[in-house]
Amino acid sequence: MPRGPRLDAPLALHHVWNRGIERCAIFRDDVDRLDFLARIEKFVRADHFVVYAWALMSNHFHFLTRTGNLSLSRSMRILQGDYARDFNKRHHRSGHLFQNRFGSALVGEDSYFLALVRYIHLNPLRAGTVAGLDALESYPWTGHAALMGHHSVPWQDSAFVLGRFGSNVARARAAYGAFVADGLNSPEPNLDGGGLRRSRGLWERLNPIRRGREDWSFDERIYGSSAFVRAVLAELNGAGAPDSPRIDAAAFVAHVVCELANRTGLQVAELRSNSKRPRIVQARQALCYLAVCHAALPARQIALQLGIQPYTVLRSAAGGEQALEQLGCTPGDLLSRVLRQL
Repeated sequence: MPRGPRLDAPLALHHVWNRGIERCAIFRDDVDRLDFLARIEKFVRADHFVVYAWALMSNHFHFLTRTGNLSLSRSMRILQGDYARDFNKRHHRSGHLFQNRFGSALVGEDSYFLALVRYIHLNPLRAGTVAGLDALESYPWTGHAALMGHHSVPWQDSAFVLGRFGSNVARARAAYGAFVADGLNSPEPNLDGGGLRRSRGLWERLNPIRRGREDWSFDERIYGSSAFVRAVLAELNGAGAPDSPRIDAAAFVAHVVCELANRTGLQVAELRSNSKRPRIVQARQALCYLAVCHAALPARQIALQLGIQPYTVLRSAAGGEQALEQLGCTPGDLLSRVLRQL
């Protein structure tokens, strides 16, 4: 049966994995591991994706990532291709290194995010690479040590993961550690795909996302409910991409800022500032979400308008849908007013 194209979109969350051809080692020593991690860091800093969890085993890898300003397929093709080329040079070998193109599954935020963080980080312990949880906390080849504060991985978005356990970092780390320990007493999760337990809003945005971006491709590999899978595939099979003009970033941001100011009572200058007031932070998250997910604007263009880093735009956009709800706004109504003014 032919393999289907991948399901992907800006801010989509994915579990990504691959292994060596014929199960051969893809990491023979620490030089290999550091090389691979340096390549991931390069992609993170270029805003191609955000990484929440990862693990390097001898013959395979896992990571949990959110798509940024480059599709997952393009990112992984470059990452794996360049790594394999240099690996072969270092170890005087030739031919394919990886078994397949790579595996990926779309992840439901609520139902699978934390389960996957735990599953990925427990890989070395379940495989017997480390002796126990204490050893795992200092093991440098997963993101677990960074989450526990024992290893520095600046490109890993530890704050987002720990934020699921509370606002106080020390207490969040303790809660996360207990959550991971509890996983040892539970059977490994069934991560063979199936669906998403979240709104269909992401896929309702696919047509406008494809406007002004590279083509984003799709796959039935999803973690969550089967009903959602059927709904998404039916929607995709019947949807056509409208041929709409590219949106000007400066104009879009200016109009959204004015609309948010009118609806929230905040000042335009406040929304363009770096204030940490919760309501201003929520409004800026909503702005980034609308720009990335609805207007299909690259993070770098939005960042220039707001005076922040593209990485911050993507992080803000990830929480933007919830921020809009908390502000009492709906994307459809707000966007209809903005688009009439462009």
